[in-house]
Amino acid sequence: MERYQLFIGGEWCDPSTSEWFETEEPFSGKVWAQIPRGVQADADRAVEAAHRAFLSPEWADMTATQRGALLRKLAGLIEANAEALGAVEQRDNGKLMAEVAGQVRNVAQWFYFYAGLADKVAGAVVPINKADVFNYTKYEPLGVVVAITPWNSPLSLTAWKMAPALAAGNTLVIKPSEFASASLFELARLTEKAGFPRGVVNVVTGYGHEVGEPLVRHPLTAKIAFTGGDAGGQRVNEAAAPGLKKVTLELGGKSPNIVFDDADLDQAVKGVIAGIFAASGQTCMAGSRLLVQDTVHDEVVARLVAMVGEAKIGDPAASDTQIGPIATRPQWEKILRMIEMAKREGATLALGGHALSGPGYGQGQFVAPTIFTNVRNDMRIAQEEVFGPVLAVLKFRDEEEALRIANDVPFGLAAAVWTRDLHRALHCVDRLKAGTVWVNNYRSTSFATPFGGYKRSGLGREGGVEAIKEYLQTKSVWITTRPNRANPFLLG
Repeated sequence: MERYQLFIGGEWCDPSTSEWFETEEPFSGKVWAQIPRGVQADADRAVEAAHRAFLSPEWADMTATQRGALLRKLAGLIEANAEALGAVEQRDNGKLMAEVAGQVRNVAQWFYFYAGLADKVAGAVVPINKADVFNYTKYEPLGVVVAITPWNSPLSLTAWKMAPALAAGNTLVIKPSEFASASLFELARLTEKAGFPRGVVNVVTGYGHEVGEPLVRHPLTAKIAFTGGDAGGQRVNEAAAPGLKKVTLELGGKSPNIVFDDADLDQAVKGVIAGIFAASGQTCMAGSRLLVQDTVHDEVVARLVAMVGEAKIGDPAASDTQIGPIATRPQWEKILRMIEMAKREGATLALGGHALSGPGYGQGQFVAPTIFTNVRNDMRIAQEEVFGPVLAVLKFRDEEEALRIANDVPFGLAAAVWTRDLHRALHCVDRLKAGTVWVNNYRSTSFATPFGGYKRSGLGREGGVEAIKEYLQTKSVWITTRPNRANPFLLG
């Protein structure tokens, strides 16, 4: 059995508690690794190591171009080890091997992108309104960044934070979910091979209240980048507030997938399925609310039920599996509670709605792909994030009603519109309160463009040029060109 250690200050070390907890394969239930149970003492050591590295000449004197070269080397190592990294992550969180393999390859692209961007973020000469003074701006790193990442896509969602943070010149402490930590230890090993100075990247594992909160509250922590549920994000924001720390929060969603009657229904149905049943619905951008125009509602639901009902469910390591297990037992239990709640609220069960067990389902941590119809937007199933393979279908009459329903939730992470009418599509894009809007596609992402949410879906952006500025602060520099100082009692 693999027993991991904390990675602090360039050293692999035991937790100060000398305690580990077990991690299981979601499909088989087999315990396969032990994860260090860090506590405040370990959090303190990690932040202090990162702070020393931030001030050290080995990192602080490195040019942006040199940082970019290091990131390119790490990207190459990720590419070379993609299969091994994917195998660890798939074993830890139970996602489909095909999906994890694609995600890991994409992780390398994030590091390549920010490697190239590292020495392209430039300040500006400002044409100010004062004579005989020269003014320019420059960007500087913040310091120690704490990255707190979830269990559904550990490597990808760490890369979204780690690549721009390091490109900007910060140092990093990574705190992964206790349910899926192993792949980030493997990533830390690659940073060693790439030649990052000691302490620039640290990994501390454990429970949120024991190690996560101390990391956030530490006086030397300059910024927190968090991905998770909105309740967890709120707690992080509250813990960071007394220290006036910067935060980036990529939180939950209840994203609408809007299908109009003029849409290509074949493509729309495929997009709806990809939006909610890919990754067993365990993705923040899941299209968990389907809004269908009343004139095509029955046809769309019939097509969905037929296609989803044929999905191959089972072992995520098998190449032909289309829907895998739920990653954690608590999440599996929550999804089943939400399904029962929807039934009590009066939603009509069109497909699924139960746990799966028996031969082919491992330890039984599966939920049948579930579709509810006759959903009202005031039902909890339409307002709260389920984070599982559960689709709520709502009917609408016209464009105005569709937009009203779509925006009437606490979240605003993403949305999609399916229509052949360009005017309608652009009108919806303007009116939808969401950080990402797809037109006739779903779940498209790229390192080159920003991603983030409105309302309770978060603060700040990840991806693109905008993301690196989340890890920088602006300095304004004034240089006088006047040979003699003016009267000091008169301000110009």
